[in-house]
Amino acid sequence: MGCIFCKIAGNEVPSNKVYEDDLVLAFDDIQPMAPVHTIIIPKKHYLGINDLDDKEIWFAMLKAAQEVAKRKGVDKSGYRLVINSGEHGTQVVKHLHLHVLGGRQLESGLG
Repeated sequence: MGCIFCKIAGNEVPSNKVYEDDLVLAFDDIQPMAPVHTIIIPKKHYLGINDLDDKEIWFAMLKAAQEVAKRKGVDKSGYRLVINSGEHGTQVVKHLHLHVLGGRQLESGLG
């Protein structure tokens, strides 16, 4: 499979890991849009949020977001969680992923 996130999860492509457990992996985005920009992926391939049917993985992703925020030092100042879905939602990599953004005042507009 040619999925870059599957390759990262399988340790075929290097990443700056921030958090990992049996179900999910968190790593720093290579093109950050904020001082803190970490991606959380399920290790199992899901095309997008509409394909996720496993509550345990969803909970693991949210738990990982909490841990990433602590490790990156933004748990007190605040951060944003973003999931892009599909073409109009600007999902670039077709593997479900959650962005953790923080480290500065973020724009409040939702577009």
